[in-house]
Amino acid sequence: MDENLRREIIMDHYTNPINKKVPENTLDYQKVNTNNSSCIDNLDIYLKIEDNIIKDIYFDGEACAISTSSCSIMIHNLIGKTIKEAKEFIKNFKNMIDEESYNEELLGEANAYNNIYKQNNRKHCAYLPYEGILKILDQYDE
Repeated sequence: MDENLRREIIMDHYTNPINKKVPENTLDYQKVNTNNSSCIDNLDIYLKIEDNIIKDIYFDGEACAISTSSCSIMIHNLIGKTIKEAKEFIKNFKNMIDEESYNEELLGEANAYNNIYKQNNRKHCAYLPYEGILKILDQYDE
């Protein structure tokens, strides 16, 4: 991915994140907190699942540009997916940031983090929202 496009995607999702607010009716959502003890990243993620499909995701909190943009891109990609599809997406994202084999086509804009491995401390920032979502998804049988 072109470096300018990478920056543009990350900065757009950082300055205009998708669903960065607490949902109006939190009773319909499962909430998880995910944070990074070595920096300011502290996100509450709200996930709504119906009939094995991710219907909605919101997030709120304070986080760096990498965590915020990664969460926004994750939300854009996971809404409408089944739990199995979401786990596959997350597995591919993790493989990408760990320099392992992954499906580039599946990740779309999340490919903006394909060289994050060069800054090991930033890998955790990019993966932080996914860790939170997995805490909820792992409670479901595939």
